Amino acid sequence: MDKSSNTYTFHTSDVSTRQELPVAGSAVKAGFPSPADDFLDSPLDLNRELIHNPASTFFVRVSGDSMAGDGIGDGDLLIVDRSVAPYDGCVAVCYVDGEFTVKRVRLEKGCAWLMPSNPKYHPIRVDASNEFIIWGVVRHVVKTFK
Repeated sequence: MDKSSNTYTFHTSDVSTRQELPVAGSAVKAGFPSPADDFLDSPLDLNRELIHNPASTFFVRVSGDSMAGDGIGDGDLLIVDRSVAPYDGCVAVCYVDGEFTVKRVRLEKGCAWLMPSNPKYHPIRVDASNEFIIWGVVRHVVKTFK
């Protein structure tokens, strides 16, 4: 397994507060600019939008760049849902032999592969000889541009 000095800080979700913010009435085009709409859509509450299972949802901040190819970078905040059943190809927070990591999960008969999306890192093979738990499935990534 690629050993690193990555550290992860886990936070529980708090949906007891509401903060509804206005949303522009149309999508923002990433191609050629278009005139802005002169109206706002109904308010958006990020708790309702991003947290579907509050009791099983937590946040974790990413340390490292092994998932850069999937748009997950150092310092990003992951919204992870433990109630979602892991599936082949999901991005998940995993516990392997005493360490947490975030990787894309590839399931095979008798083993699983934890796949980084940065070619600097090697896949991690896990089987019955490893202490291995898929802690939760990543549902959203919150990025901060510096």
